[in-house]
Amino acid sequence: MIFVYTLMTFATRGKCFIRGKLTSKVNVNIKMNGNELDHISLFQGLTPSQSALVKPIFQSVFEPAGSFLFNQGDQADYLFLVLEGEVIIRYKPEDGPAIIVSRVRAEGIVGWSSALGSPDYSSSAVCTTDCLMLRVRGVDLRALCENYPETGAMILERLAVVIAERLRNTYDHVVTLLEQGLRHTVEAGEKTTK
Repeated sequence: MIFVYTLMTFATRGKCFIRGKLTSKVNVNIKMNGNELDHISLFQGLTPSQSALVKPIFQSVFEPAGSFLFNQGDQADYLFLVLEGEVIIRYKPEDGPAIIVSRVRAEGIVGWSSALGSPDYSSSAVCTTDCLMLRVRGVDLRALCENYPETGAMILERLAVVIAERLRNTYDHVVTLLEQGLRHTVEAGEKTTK
C-alpha cells in the first residue's frame, strides 16, 4: 500500500506541476484489493461474506496537502477513514474565529455527520499533508446497517470507538482553549486596571 501511495503522490504532484499548479486540488481514486484493507482495524476479523458486503462500499482516495474534504455547512455526503496523513477539523462559531478542534491521523474518522444522517457537516476538514483515505457515502453505510444488521452493527461499533476517542481528545482540547482564553481575558483585564 505504501508503494501505491508513493506512486500516486509522485504522479499527482507531476500532474499538478505540469499544469503549473503545485497546490491545485486533485482527487485520485486508488484501486486496492481486499487483502490490502485487511490490516485496517475497521476490517479486521470480518468473515469473508462480511468483507464482501463491506469493502465494496469503501473507495480509496488521495488528497494532496491543502485540500478541503468539506466545509462547515456543506452537504454531509461522505465519511472518511484516514490511512496516511493528517486532517485538521476546524469549527467556526458564529461569534468568533475558526478554531482547530482536532487533528486526525491514521485510522481516524472524519465527516461522521454523514454516517449520522445529518444534512450538513458541522465543521470543516482540511488535509495538512498528502492524505490517503477510504471514503464511504453515509447513505451506503446506513443501507448496509439496514440490510445486514449484524455486519452493520459490527462496523458501527468499530466506528463508534474511533469517534469516541476523538471526542475525548476534542473535549480535552476545547477545555485547554477555554482555559487559555480565560487566562488571556483575566490578564488583559489586569493590565487595563493597572
